[in-house]
Amino acid sequence: MPMNWDDEDDKSGTPSVFGGAATAAPAAAPVAPPAEMKPSAILAETVMTPRSPSVQRMVAEATASRTTAVVGLRHDAPSAPDAAAEAMAAAAASLNGTAKLVSLLGESVARVKVDEKRIINCRADLNQLVPIKYQWAWQKYLDACANHWMPQEINMSRDIELWKSNELTEDERRIVKRNMGFFSTADSLVANNIVLAAYKHITNPECRQYMLRQSFEEALHTHAYQYIIESLGLDEAEIFNMYHEINSIHGKDAFEIALTREMLKPDFETETFKGAQTFLENLIGYYVIMEGIFFYSGFVMMLSFQRQNRLPGSGEQFQYILRDETMHMNFGIDVINQIKIENPDLWTPAVKEKSTELIRKAVELEIAYAKDTMPRGILGLNAAMFEDYVQYVADRRLEKIGLAKVYGASNPFPWMSEILDLKKEKNFFETRVTEYQTGGALSWE
Repeated sequence: MPMNWDDEDDKSGTPSVFGGAATAAPAAAPVAPPAEMKPSAILAETVMTPRSPSVQRMVAEATASRTTAVVGLRHDAPSAPDAAAEAMAAAAASLNGTAKLVSLLGESVARVKVDEKRIINCRADLNQLVPIKYQWAWQKYLDACANHWMPQEINMSRDIELWKSNELTEDERRIVKRNMGFFSTADSLVANNIVLAAYKHITNPECRQYMLRQSFEEALHTHAYQYIIESLGLDEAEIFNMYHEINSIHGKDAFEIALTREMLKPDFETETFKGAQTFLENLIGYYVIMEGIFFYSGFVMMLSFQRQNRLPGSGEQFQYILRDETMHMNFGIDVINQIKIENPDLWTPAVKEKSTELIRKAVELEIAYAKDTMPRGILGLNAAMFEDYVQYVADRRLEKIGLAKVYGASNPFPWMSEILDLKKEKNFFETRVTEYQTGGALSWE
């Protein structure tokens, strides 16, 4: 039985990072400490001075507790603030959730209780995976590992033969190139947002476990696009610079980068009301919009070739990528909804309205991208169908995070249900069986 599309998603600043030039800071010459400097003060010289309120609180807690052993050093004057305690507090705060200083060293501390665990602003030890509180996060990690694949396993010979022939029209070639231009950098933006912005503010180890796997998969997808680009002999400079040079691609990427910028500031934290709301907005921008809306026009276009038994190797890889991205989106939606449960005050009418407006803007950008990528009807598709489709998908995403539908559109591509059903028999010598896994059962969770 093909999967029902309506249930698809139920199966669930550093300018150099985003294109600017990075300037390296000159290395400071080592300075020998005065002879009378205490060992604890020497340690403090190697750690950045704490600046954020959360770090200051950590310092106060460390001083008040008068810890007698920090990295093997003792306090000479317990009544005075100790520099080593400050250093360790800063390090602990940088992990955003490891409140016990000694836990950084792996020493014995109080055991973590499951009800102490939270998605953000948790004070339990982040180094302890168990007891697992969010079973959905751990299961998604296991399913993602079971769904492992590599691009080179997929035969591209038929794609290469077709691309070198005269059988593809210029409009069809435009679709392939434009989608390679968008996707080849989009997954890198998602990976950068996870690694540099979101990960450190998620204070739950099982969620972090999945995010590490997701980061790998984003890199794997970029690898897959490069494999397609290289196999077809496309101009790499043209393709990889489209996010700078093609307005419809640049608009989507700029929209996402703006949602990362605030979180890259060194003093950003989720312990303030505004900071937590900004973090929630970032998650909606990447998991709901980027992975749940911006990718879907391209998926339909590229999988339409496969539906006509053309570009089968590229289509095979896009099936895997669609499966992975569906899992990413559903994980993000679960995280967003759990944060709302644990922090109900964050989900204010103003935040709901802003979230809806972000999705409205994303719909406009995605429709513009679809029309620019496919200016004329082709492959049984046309611009009006994509407008309905993007609005339909957006309504689904809105409902998943507890917001009202906006468009009331219907799905013009019911055949996507068949594409999403990966259990298809294939000739082993022509292409890799899509439902292959390294272990476990196929899952979209």
